[in-house]
Amino acid sequence: MNLDDIRRQIDAIDQDLLGLLGKRADLVHEVGIVKKRDGLQIYAPEREEALLRRLIEMNQGRLPEKSIRAIYREIMSAALALEDDLKIAYLGPEGTWTHQAAIKKFGHSVNYSAQPNFSDVFDQVARRTADYGVVPIENSTEGAVSHTLDLFVDSPLHICAQILLRIENGLMASIPREKIRTLYSHPQVFGQCRSWILKHFPEADLVEVSSTTKAAQLAVENAKDGAAALGGPLAAEMYGLTLLEESIQDRATNTTRFLVIGEKTCPQTGNDRTSILFAIHDRPGSLVKALQAFDRFHINMSKIESRPSKRKDWEYVFYVDLAGHCEDAAVAEALDELRNHCSMVKLLGSYPDSVE
Repeated sequence: MNLDDIRRQIDAIDQDLLGLLGKRADLVHEVGIVKKRDGLQIYAPEREEALLRRLIEMNQGRLPEKSIRAIYREIMSAALALEDDLKIAYLGPEGTWTHQAAIKKFGHSVNYSAQPNFSDVFDQVARRTADYGVVPIENSTEGAVSHTLDLFVDSPLHICAQILLRIENGLMASIPREKIRTLYSHPQVFGQCRSWILKHFPEADLVEVSSTTKAAQLAVENAKDGAAALGGPLAAEMYGLTLLEESIQDRATNTTRFLVIGEKTCPQTGNDRTSILFAIHDRPGSLVKALQAFDRFHINMSKIESRPSKRKDWEYVFYVDLAGHCEDAAVAEALDELRNHCSMVKLLGSYPDSVE
C-alpha cells in the first residue's frame, strides 16, 4: 500500500468520525433539553470522570491515557457548549495558570471570563453571571492559598470538581540573560523558584505582581531597564518573550490544585473527596474531640488548615479534606458527631478525587 492509499483511508475514517460526532452532538442537545426541563446541572463532573475511566479501559493501549483525556476533553467541551452557553469565571488575566487549569477541565469551546481577584470569581458565580468558577486552593511547594480558604467561610457556593496542574515555570525576557537586573512574577512563583533564583540571580530585584501574565507584560515594557519575568510558556508566547530557561521550579513535581466552584455539589462516584469548614468551641480539648470523630469512623483526612475567623480575635476556622463522599454512611455519621463539638460545621462539597 502506497502513501496515497493510506491517506485516502485516513480521509475516509475522518469522514466517518465527523458523522459520528454529529450524531453525538444531536444526542447531547437532547440531554441539554432534558437537564433544563428537570432543573439539573449542565456540567456533571461525576459523569465526566466515569466516562473518561470507561474510555481508558476500552482503549486497550492504542493511545496513551493522556491522549484519550485530551481528545475527549475537547469533545466534551463542545458538548457543554451545545447544551448551554456555558461561562467559566477564573482568576485572570488571560494566560495565567488558573486560565490554563480552567481550559484543562472545560476545554476550548466554552466561554471564559477573566476576573481581577478571587472575590470576583466567587461573586460572578454567586450572582449567576458565570456558571462555574476556577480558583487555586494549594500548591505542593508553597502550600494553601489563603484567599480562597477565607472566601469559603461566607460563600453559599460549593466545590464540584478539582483540577491538578503540573506547574513548570521558566525565565522569559526580550533581552540577553546577562542584562537582566529585575525579575517580575507572582509571589507563589518566587516561592516555587526560590533556590534557582538564589543560585542564578542572587543580586536581582524581585518585584511581586498580581499574575505571571502581568509579569510578562512588565518584562516587555521595562526591558530597557533589565526586566525579565518568571512564569509559564503561555505568558511568554502571549507577549513575544523568549524562554531563556525552562522548568526552573525547585521541585520537579511542582503541582497546583484548583477547585471548580458552583451552586451544587457532586453526586457519588465511588472515588470522592469531601471538603468542610468547622469552628470549635473555645474550650480545652475541643479540637482533639472534634478530630476524634474522623478517627472513630476511620475517615482519612488528607488536609487540614487553620485560618483566623475574622469575626473574633484568636478565633479560628479549620478547612479539612476527607476521603469519601458526604453521602457515604461513615462520612455522614462522622460529620454528625463533629457537629456536637463545633460551633459551626459547613459542608463545602463532595467531588471526584481525580488525579488528572
